[in-house]
Amino acid sequence: MRLELTARHFAIPAPVRKLAEQRLGRVLRPLNDSAVSAQVVVTKEKSRFHAEVTLHARGEHFLHGEATGRDAQTALTASIDKIDRQVQKLKGKWAERKRQSISTSKAAFSAAGVEPRDNGGPMRIIRARRYAVKPMSVDEAAIEVAVGRDTFLVFRNASTEEINVLFRRADGNLGLIEPDAG
Repeated sequence: MRLELTARHFAIPAPVRKLAEQRLGRVLRPLNDSAVSAQVVVTKEKSRFHAEVTLHARGEHFLHGEATGRDAQTALTASIDKIDRQVQKLKGKWAERKRQSISTSKAAFSAAGVEPRDNGGPMRIIRARRYAVKPMSVDEAAIEVAVGRDTFLVFRNASTEEINVLFRRADGNLGLIEPDAG
């Protein structure tokens, strides 16, 4: 991350520079490598100091904190605390977005037309449609699954006379389920 530290109307002492680097490092830890840059501007106005901190995080997120204090450390600490609260809120939004993604079990239930029950009640089976199980080769079934809108196909294998299921996998390949003869 790039850090720009600017002072207006006074020279930044080494302890203030070190404070800014340490506090920002601690505040940015939850963002991992998502912080792009930070600009810190400390201005002396008569007998008080005004600190502005602007943080640029990935995804075009700009966090901004301003504070005024009797000395540069107080103003800088207060403005970085404001940035810290914004970082926690942003991190929470990112985590919430990850939690909202659909789990594999929910995806399997929704693809089968069965709703999972949180209360432990019985699941209902909803009949989607009926169709004839046609005798065909595995290659013919693969062509039909590839060009059709269905994600699976139940068919009678022409060579073995067994019922097989051919399905489209998440990685784009096709999976074949054959019954066990034992």
